[in-house]
Amino acid sequence: MAPKSKSEKLKRLLSVQRHIERMAENDLAATSRQRTEVSQSMDTVMEAIGSLDPVHRLFAQNYADRFNRLSVADKQLAGLQQVQENRVLREGAKADRLEENMKEAREQEQRERDDDAIYDIVDMRFATPASSKLREP
Repeated sequence: MAPKSKSEKLKRLLSVQRHIERMAENDLAATSRQRTEVSQSMDTVMEAIGSLDPVHRLFAQNYADRFNRLSVADKQLAGLQQVQENRVLREGAKADRLEENMKEAREQEQRERDDDAIYDIVDMRFATPASSKLREP
């Protein structure tokens, strides 16, 4: 198997890095969904606390405890969401740098191929056949 070029190696790294970035985005989306669910639960509990229905008044303390737990969960999820947003940005920046490096490596490889082609043409043009060295001047 022929050794892979630098651009091919960087392309592989880039695909892995983009995959990591997508995984981070999926984690962020899941956390965002959880925060939305917690927020909806908090709204429902607040409606129950503010309700004039006598059944809800009996459970007011339970609702208050539930609201406190939901508030704590929302704060934790908010912190987690901030960390995950930073991770998405960091992984995206890594992928962007890898992509730039891959493009530069491709350009460098293309320049080397072009230079080699020019050298081959020059060698063919100015090369002397072996039999000409045997002739007398």
